[in-house]
Amino acid sequence: MGDRLFVVMQYLLPQHLISRIVGMLAASSLPIIKDTFINVFIKRFKVDMSEAERQNASEFDSFNDFFTRSLKADARMIDSNPKHLACPVDGAISQLGSISGENLFQAKGHDFDLTTLLGGNADLAKPFIDGEFATVYLAPKDYHRIHMPCDGTLTHMVHVPGQLFSVNQATAAQVPGLFARNERVVTLFETEFGPMAMVLVGAMIVASVETTWAGLVCPKGKTVSQFNYTVQDPIEFKKGDEMGRFKLGSTVIVCLPKGVSQWPAELTAGTTTRLGQMFAELV
Repeated sequence: MGDRLFVVMQYLLPQHLISRIVGMLAASSLPIIKDTFINVFIKRFKVDMSEAERQNASEFDSFNDFFTRSLKADARMIDSNPKHLACPVDGAISQLGSISGENLFQAKGHDFDLTTLLGGNADLAKPFIDGEFATVYLAPKDYHRIHMPCDGTLTHMVHVPGQLFSVNQATAAQVPGLFARNERVVTLFETEFGPMAMVLVGAMIVASVETTWAGLVCPKGKTVSQFNYTVQDPIEFKKGDEMGRFKLGSTVIVCLPKGVSQWPAELTAGTTTRLGQMFAELV
């Protein structure tokens, strides 16, 4: 009953207004606001600050600065095997497996559509039909920077405006097409094994999604915005490079072509992930 009420309230509440208000507070540099928020958050969500470069609330410019905090240089090791993809984030596996045609599994009784997820562009979706996908949920306590699973060259970015439902397990189980409904930033890369999509999904109270090459991407505008990076000097990344970040928790969906990778048996729904661990094996 509690989960159902939580989901119903999300339909009724002004999602974007709430997110904007929280975003303003999260950007505040007033010590009485930001230090209080940070200390309460650390205690409430049991954040491990021993991994962070800065560990005291007073050292951060704002709650946003704390939430997107950098880690110590040795806090994460990036899998260096060229035949492995590295996990792009700390988090937990929501779902992973094969894409059935254009259908990605969300939760029992719910799928979502590949082309819709990638912003409605069938040409961008085509390489991933019958491919592989993994959905990784970032909890509030997690490190919220997103890193590259492999070397890659950016080809396209699509900002898709949408709703801002929570992306936790309770909501995923009850809101049809959740990840293809929420506001999101679609990024596509060319790699040694072909195209790879990484979709950064916004959520309730997420103040913004940023990329390292474009800065703030969402919220920005009410229509789908598409950017083609193949007509300029290439934007290239090495495995493990930071490519984006969330201000408050959300989800990353990785899509891969058919027949290029397989998921390790130990990764199943609910499995905790760490940035840099072996995420998939290239075959």
